[in-house]
Amino acid sequence: MALFKKKKDYIRISPNRHQPTNPEPSVPDNMWAKCPSCKHILYTKEMGAEKVCPNCGYNFRIRAWERLALTIDEQSFEEWDENLVTKDPLTFPGYREKVVKAQKQTHLNEAVLTGKALLDQKEIAIGIMDSHFIMGSMGTVVGEKITRLFERATSEKLPVILFTASGGARMQEGIFSLMQMAKISAAVKRHSNAGLVYIAILTDPTTGGVTASFAMEGDIILAEPQALIGFAGRRVIEETIKQELPEDFQKAEFLLKHGFIDQIVPRLEIKSRLATLIQLHQKGDW
Repeated sequence: MALFKKKKDYIRISPNRHQPTNPEPSVPDNMWAKCPSCKHILYTKEMGAEKVCPNCGYNFRIRAWERLALTIDEQSFEEWDENLVTKDPLTFPGYREKVVKAQKQTHLNEAVLTGKALLDQKEIAIGIMDSHFIMGSMGTVVGEKITRLFERATSEKLPVILFTASGGARMQEGIFSLMQMAKISAAVKRHSNAGLVYIAILTDPTTGGVTASFAMEGDIILAEPQALIGFAGRRVIEETIKQELPEDFQKAEFLLKHGFIDQIVPRLEIKSRLATLIQLHQKGDW
């Protein structure tokens, strides 16, 4: 009988069944960050333009253009040698593609930004290495730009402020990369012989051939808190000397304690500290 027939379970199918009726909200990228020092999860806007952890004061890595804006007087920057680009001297596989990708990400042609600017109304030559560009590695163009920075500063009688950030020599350029150490050091010496001051600010990380040359040749050497500064990696050193190294080995605080740097300066204070140092070393014809 019809009264006892099992009713079919009908399913109403929506014409838009492939589209979720309640889509999940999207979260913007880079909204949160984990502090490498205190391990706190931070809302990035809390760190401000300086990108400093509000809990422990850790200085996050920042890009060259960001650091420039924090350091110099507004709209006073004149860029030098912006069109220099590597020629890939060893025809290293995949190298050109890597350079192009880094250029798009950083809006730089190479891993260092150089030029002239005003700092507290005083004219300076400034260089800023960017760890976001192939880890700030030192290739032929990086070496050439920094050399020209010192040579032009010598010619124009300007002090040099150089922010270092590098993983060392660029392996894709082999021996040509290592040659930059001597070339830059010679330019630094000529700048010094002219009686001009060079202030180096070591940021996280400053390693390899950069540390072994111009990063440690400043008349005054400053560093950001907790910056990694060294030549070879920690593991390599431990395996070589067969000893366990201190926990804070190669940190800025360790280097200050052992006399390798002159002062640790928090990022929020760096502009005023540099202005004071430039004022103290100012010559009448600047």
